[in-house]
Amino acid sequence: PVTHPVVRTHPETGRRTLFVNTSFTTHIVGMDRDESDRLLGFLVRQAHVPEYQVRFRWQAGDVAFWDNRATQHYAVDDYAPHRRVAERVAIAGDRPY
Repeated sequence: PVTHPVVRTHPETGRRTLFVNTSFTTHIVGMDRDESDRLLGFLVRQAHVPEYQVRFRWQAGDVAFWDNRATQHYAVDDYAPHRRVAERVAIAGDRPY
């Protein structure tokens, strides 16, 4: 088990971002389970708000990359009949604060 802040500070920009997701965030330390579940549900739903999203429209030769310290990625399977090639690179980073 690893503990991370719910709101982290980006080490390059100093901006604060939500650091929660349904795959890895199980509860908020110091809260009772029901209250933690309700708050996490609310925070996770923020990723579904259109004003907080980017929809990338691929064109031939495009390259996209993002900073996982401040974004969540969800690939939509809407590129058929074209092939999508994805390479994941992880850089040893900082400890969230």
